[in-house]
Amino acid sequence: MKINRALISVSDKTGVVPFARRLSEMDVEIISTGGTAALLKRDSIAHIEIEKFTGFPEILSGRVKTLHPKVHGGLLFLRDDPVHQQQVAAHGIEPIDLVAVNFYPFKSTVARPNVTLDEAIEQIDIGGPSMLRSAAKNYRTVTVVSDPSDYPSVLEEMELHGGETTLALREKFAIKAYLTTANYDQAIADFLRREQCANGAFVLSVPMELRLRYGENPHQAATLYGHFQDFFQKLHGKELSYNNILDINTAANLIREFAEPTVAILKHTNPCGVGSDSDLREAWMKAFATDKQAPFGGIIICNRTLTESLARAVSEIFSEVIIAPEFEPEARAVLQKKKNLRLIKMLGGADAAKDDPDVRSVIGGVLVQEKDEAELKDPERHVVSTRPPTADEMKAMLFGWRVVKHVKSNAIVYTAKDRTLGIGAGQMARVDSSRIAVWKANQAGLSLKGSAVCSDAFFPFADGLIAAAEAGATAAIQPGGSLRDEEVIAAANEHQMAMVFTGVRHFRH
Repeated sequence: MKINRALISVSDKTGVVPFARRLSEMDVEIISTGGTAALLKRDSIAHIEIEKFTGFPEILSGRVKTLHPKVHGGLLFLRDDPVHQQQVAAHGIEPIDLVAVNFYPFKSTVARPNVTLDEAIEQIDIGGPSMLRSAAKNYRTVTVVSDPSDYPSVLEEMELHGGETTLALREKFAIKAYLTTANYDQAIADFLRREQCANGAFVLSVPMELRLRYGENPHQAATLYGHFQDFFQKLHGKELSYNNILDINTAANLIREFAEPTVAILKHTNPCGVGSDSDLREAWMKAFATDKQAPFGGIIICNRTLTESLARAVSEIFSEVIIAPEFEPEARAVLQKKKNLRLIKMLGGADAAKDDPDVRSVIGGVLVQEKDEAELKDPERHVVSTRPPTADEMKAMLFGWRVVKHVKSNAIVYTAKDRTLGIGAGQMARVDSSRIAVWKANQAGLSLKGSAVCSDAFFPFADGLIAAAEAGATAAIQPGGSLRDEEVIAAANEHQMAMVFTGVRHFRH
């Protein structure tokens, strides 16, 4: 359908000026509102302000401006329906062929600390979602644009098709518009439910991003939904698999625990080793030394620009994925010699996703929880042993505490102040996880003398702590909360161990 008239009303004004200018050059009449109209006027782009188009002024502090029959009639009437044609003619309603709309910034508003309920309510857009829904319902003849990144696609189609867009594009954008309004409404409902501590349905509506070759196993179909690629960019290598994406997600969550230069190695969503050092290659050596067998076919991640020196070191083993915020050109040249190795660049803003809910499917429903973002503040106040920890022991405990929350339960991690020494994951008995961690350290030729033992949940009996002391640990960090805490504390004191009770459990199932 040829586009003769467009209504543009956007909160996010990214790209709107060149988009509107090109539409104007293609003889499209532009209707606009408020701040968008002021921007078009400043850039000398011809347009009609909404009140002149409708013959009705904006009222109620701008709450009512596009809620008008001339707007929604112009969007909704069926162009090939004789009755509709008579009615719009009788009421002076003119067709609107394109709508470009995005909403008031509700999500960013409620993300601010200490935002008030009144401030949030004022950012609930009414006219924008209404126009999108009207335009999307009539997508057979109306083009609806809810995402500024789609402006070039619209212009390209119009230029190719004499000012028209194709039905396929209009249908695609209509679906996107309904997903946009659904997500927006859900954000509002979630905020108000939290404010009122009310119950309600959980709705998750996200666009399809990638069809994957298969899921965890080749016989399982799989699809990636959402905006994963807003946070991770593949620079090189094979397409990402379902398992790769799970590993990348776990690796990114682990590495953001560390402000200091750090390298981590993961396999099957479990850390194999983590090391910190001002020299990234030394950090790698510390991480790799923890376990030199498990990293084969694993994931490597660092939180600094990946250097050529580190690239040459990690290229000596087979890895599936290497992740960094940036890669030196020389490092990429070394790593890209392996054509299947996936190089992933972590883009900025990953912390913005930390408030997203943690969602898992179960038979007949989904489980939804907050992410595990609990912090341990003032750890010195949580010492329960007679002997306080030394400075190095405290550093080792805090290092391990950041790692153990990312290890599958039951989880035991032995650490020095800047590296992991042994990791035991996923055992039914905590003492077995401890034995595995000790065995791993012995296999790697690492001494646990003077190490810290870190447990994701409390030691239910003193035996686990005693085993750690016998392995060489001189400090322990755990949540506490067992019925036998006093026995465990007594065992720590008997073995001259320093111990911290965090009061926070880090189960990871």
